[in-house]
Amino acid sequence: MAPSLSTLRENQNAIVGLTGISAAVWIIAYGKINSKRRRSAFDEKIQYTISEKKDKKPTKAHVNAVFFKQLKQLLPILIPRFWSVETGLLVLVAASLVGRSVSDIWMIQNATVVESTIIHMNKPAFKRALVKYLAALPLISVVTNILKWSLGELKLRFRTNLTHHLYNQYLTGYTYYKMSNLDNRIANADQLLTTDIDKFCESATDLYSNISKPILDIFIYVYRLSVTLGAKTPSILMIYLLVAGVFLTRLRRPTGRLTVEEQKLEGEFRYVNSRLITNSEEVAFYQGNTREKLTLLASYSKLRSHLRKFLEFRVGMGIVDNLVGKYFASIVGFYAVSIPFFTPNHPMLSGENSGKRLQAYYTYGRMLIKLAEAIGRLVLAGREMTRLAGFTARMTELIKVLNDLNKGTYERTMVNNALNQETGFGPGKGQMVFVDNLIKFESVPLVTPNGDVLVKDLTFEVKSGTNVLVCGPNGCGKSSLFRILGELWPTWGGKVVKPQRGKLFYIPQRPYMTLGSLRDQITYPHTRDDMRRAGKTDEDIMQYLDIVQLAYLEQRENGLDAIEDWIDVLSGGEKQRIAMARLFYHSPQFAILDECTSAVSVDVEGKMYSYCREAGITLFTVSHRKSLWVHHDYFLQFDGRGHYEFGRIDQDKEHFGS
Repeated sequence: MAPSLSTLRENQNAIVGLTGISAAVWIIAYGKINSKRRRSAFDEKIQYTISEKKDKKPTKAHVNAVFFKQLKQLLPILIPRFWSVETGLLVLVAASLVGRSVSDIWMIQNATVVESTIIHMNKPAFKRALVKYLAALPLISVVTNILKWSLGELKLRFRTNLTHHLYNQYLTGYTYYKMSNLDNRIANADQLLTTDIDKFCESATDLYSNISKPILDIFIYVYRLSVTLGAKTPSILMIYLLVAGVFLTRLRRPTGRLTVEEQKLEGEFRYVNSRLITNSEEVAFYQGNTREKLTLLASYSKLRSHLRKFLEFRVGMGIVDNLVGKYFASIVGFYAVSIPFFTPNHPMLSGENSGKRLQAYYTYGRMLIKLAEAIGRLVLAGREMTRLAGFTARMTELIKVLNDLNKGTYERTMVNNALNQETGFGPGKGQMVFVDNLIKFESVPLVTPNGDVLVKDLTFEVKSGTNVLVCGPNGCGKSSLFRILGELWPTWGGKVVKPQRGKLFYIPQRPYMTLGSLRDQITYPHTRDDMRRAGKTDEDIMQYLDIVQLAYLEQRENGLDAIEDWIDVLSGGEKQRIAMARLFYHSPQFAILDECTSAVSVDVEGKMYSYCREAGITLFTVSHRKSLWVHHDYFLQFDGRGHYEFGRIDQDKEHFGS
């Protein structure tokens, strides 16, 4: 029994309406709303708590030749070898996408058959078609989930490869220190190394599938439709949507810049929060909660303003999407679908058999919908590509900075360039020579990373076995001397002679306690395996703890294997004595002690210094305790005005005391 004319019209309206609705995914357009909002009194107040970097141009990220060049540089990191698991996953994703496309075509054809049997009220044929349709669904489901798994695994491997590469660069030598203390191009490395890596890899993986699947579908559906209905129908959709896509690509350019700015502000907001947690005790002593709240909310205010601007940008795009993508595109969809049905004597639709026309309408109409969706996803992929350009720019900038720092090059906007011309000083212009059992400075200027000259010409020589006491007011150059000696800061001139890094040890006033066991606190940065390779045993560890009078710590549950939050568990004096036990374990040629016994009693301090002399550890000590004079042979005194004095303590003790 053939369906009635009214039934045909209802079905036709439903299908064509579906075509128009599906066309909503074709186009995404640029829209911008300019709005002026009144700032509240609170916004005005906190605006002054964070200064803007007006001299720094915003990072731009567009889908252009620069983007593809940056992506080309990152690909060897994501896919280290041609024959690799990552390559296999890419092939698996491609195969799964082909399987999905084949499944879509099969489901279109067989769904039409099922619906046709219902319309013709052919119950036996309906049962056979339904069983056939249901039998294929598990296989289609497997193909779909294999695609999901392969995309997830590919993203995870991309992130792993990129994370390992960046951390290898970041934790080479003192690069991690230089990035936050010498170079100011990147303010929030933690944001880049965590959140941004994840978002970049997710965006890159999704883009691969979002481009590959639509391109494959376009070729398949254009071929099938051109063979059956002629080339005119798919061509109309192709021309309309591709022209719109090219046009919208240029209108979508701000997305990359806004994405970069969003990640930057998110990183700043995270940094301000972590800074409060790190310095919570100091803030509590100063009762600085109100001031810190202003700083936190000022950072959030900047982030909020940007997110609102980005939201308005997306809303504007949504408005144009409704107008162009849904309503205008639906008109084009109606026209494209109608062409074969209004063409006289069309080879596929000839005759008066309305059932045949309806079945053809279902089959090829849905193919047109799939073609429209494929082109729409390809157009939308342009937006995702613009977003990826933002993350790619961030990753490329991080890699560039890491490479520069590993080569000894850093950039700092506050450096006085006139200083280099007047004095001839410059980062890295000094000479570094490695010699055992000797520390020697020959005409070395003490210059901060900002270009402030503390001492123009520092010259002295210290051999192993000669302890030196370093003193002077704050900001006179003591810390600068040790940072240059420890290779944290570059030498701006002269010549520095020193042992290799592993033969020079530094102990700050606030010792660092690592995560791990009591043994780990003594052996840091050595692991337990490193300790064994060095020929050290737990008996040696206990000997060092006994010297600093901390042997009672081993009586805790699990002994040296006890794991605690040592920063909170130990007192200030205990942490300083742990640091001295760490020095005894490593037994370097030279050690820099920066007020590291200020919380230790005089008798324990004397015992530790005596052991250092017995062990052959030569000391550079920053301290104002007169009790330490007896343990040192020379003094190096800075006056804070660019001058210094170096001499023997036993000959100049009276002068030194002044």
